[in-house]
Amino acid sequence: MLNKAFDAQCSAVKVHCTDAAQQRKAGLTLFALALGSFCIGTSEFASMGILQLFAASLGIDLPAATNAITAYAFGVVIGAPLVTLAAARLNRRTLLLLLMTLFVCGNILSALATDLRMFAVARFISGVPQGAYFGAGAVVASYIVGPGHGGKAFALVMSGLTIATIVGSPLATFLGQNLGWRNTYLAVASLGVLSTLTLWFWVPKTTSLDGGSVARELASLGRSSVWLMMTVAALGVASIFAVYTFIGVFVTDVVAIGAEWIPVALALFGIGMTVGNLVGGRIADVHPARGIVVGFGSAIIVLAILASFGSNIPTLFVGLFCVGATMMTAIPTIQVRLTRLAPEAPTLMGAMNLAALNVANAIGAWAGGLAIGNGFGLLSAVWAGFCLTLLGLAVFALILRGSPQTALAH
Repeated sequence: MLNKAFDAQCSAVKVHCTDAAQQRKAGLTLFALALGSFCIGTSEFASMGILQLFAASLGIDLPAATNAITAYAFGVVIGAPLVTLAAARLNRRTLLLLLMTLFVCGNILSALATDLRMFAVARFISGVPQGAYFGAGAVVASYIVGPGHGGKAFALVMSGLTIATIVGSPLATFLGQNLGWRNTYLAVASLGVLSTLTLWFWVPKTTSLDGGSVARELASLGRSSVWLMMTVAALGVASIFAVYTFIGVFVTDVVAIGAEWIPVALALFGIGMTVGNLVGGRIADVHPARGIVVGFGSAIIVLAILASFGSNIPTLFVGLFCVGATMMTAIPTIQVRLTRLAPEAPTLMGAMNLAALNVANAIGAWAGGLAIGNGFGLLSAVWAGFCLTLLGLAVFALILRGSPQTALAH
């Protein structure tokens, strides 16, 4: 199922190879990269699907349980720049293998946690490799598909994560419901071992994937334009997590249907994300701002409808699909803009993009939990996401207004 879904995304990209054998090798490399992001996405999003399960098991309430999700996000945010800079000179293939090994260890520790503190530490460790993985993966994918297709290359790596929301997270949630939430993380760790093997066999050994100077990577962080773009990503994309974190609660407590519908709701959200990622990858290489404007702008409308009428079953399920689709349309454009702002540091920009998205994770889960915890109702989490995305779009509008010629030129 993962292979077929990935092939659908991969078909949009013409791999720059001259014969069938080379094309097959390139396809296997891209699949290995996507499988790694599939594992990462399953681990990240499954935690939201089993939020109620581990909260009950560890004896904590839902707002407190979101701290574990926030800990994962902080792992990504802190790990993205630090790991990327520390490993700046490493070959990207070697870096990917080391990152997946750490990911496996973090998920095993998650399964063994006995209290919230230990669980939060384990989730933090699980999150540390994510940003650097996507940064290095984007570089390898760009090497495979050739120049001029940075948006599509990033979308291909991201496809594993979006497919995880269709297949991995719902299955992991189903597994947690029937065999216990700890087995969810053990299953993810096992899949991570398989991913490590595919990276070992299918990512090419070549000096073209060697790292570069730490100083060159660091120089890119001195540009205010990079930080502004990351701010747009962190604020604008936060609504994904303000909604996704509480999907289980929306299903069982807002529309009052059985928990067996939670995986269906998660899958619908994931299908929307996959569609948006595919569309966003195509837009990103051609239009410098449209993906963000269209994605954030349409998401604001969808969020308002969902927050107002989400207690209706059809509105909830359609709304979840649309939130995923609209928000993911913007993400490849964010990556392309960051890379163009710092072309000498593509790995770090990929990592920082994922760091920004996990700041969005932390902000979205926190804001949604805060709104619910203050007694504004369960759907108030959606309104929290609405406000954050609106603010992100406003910041991006100020960027375009401040330098419209630059925005259009890139």
